[in-house]
Amino acid sequence: MPPTVEYYFSFISLWSYVGSRRFQRLVHDHDARVIFKPMNLMHIFSISGGLPVKQRSTQRQAYRLLEMERWRRIRDIPIVTHPKFYPADPSLAHRVLLAAIDELGHDHPSVHEYAHRGLEAVWARELNIADEGTIALLAKEAGLDGERLLDRAKGETNWAKQEIALTTEAEDRQIFGAPLYFHQGEPFWGQDRLEMLEEVIRSGREPIVISNGK
Repeated sequence: MPPTVEYYFSFISLWSYVGSRRFQRLVHDHDARVIFKPMNLMHIFSISGGLPVKQRSTQRQAYRLLEMERWRRIRDIPIVTHPKFYPADPSLAHRVLLAAIDELGHDHPSVHEYAHRGLEAVWARELNIADEGTIALLAKEAGLDGERLLDRAKGETNWAKQEIALTTEAEDRQIFGAPLYFHQGEPFWGQDRLEMLEEVIRSGREPIVISNGK
């Protein structure tokens, strides 16, 4: 059986973007399966003690900018430090992803590409991820029928319910930020844990699972 990774993220998550292409390479190199789980990150922050960027202390905001520059160089990716449309509501774009998965499955290359482009839109292209035209364009660039999927995402209530359910699931699994990758029940929080995740997949070791912080 190929390794499977559950991927909790949000299109407004900086660190999900920073690790996105690296994660894609990991998946390709190990023939892994990804289960995409877009969630309401602001809600997760609100119930786990996290704060939106602008509400954090000046010290934490300053260090975040330093980390952004470090990881920009390490991952060799473009980053817009202060995106014009951050934090826009990514819910509709998430629902388009869920509609695409419904039609094509989690493994389809266009689904993977759209998941990346949604992140790239905010953090590299300074696009409004809440804008319908932007969402349709990103889906089209990824090889999807953007207009039709957008219509489905807007017209069918099950996708909004599914995003809410995934957010509740994330809350129940004690997730507190994004990205978070689960492999065999073991969580890896943050794109800077991708090398750890890859080593676990490569070695085949038994997962470390701790319940309720004990």
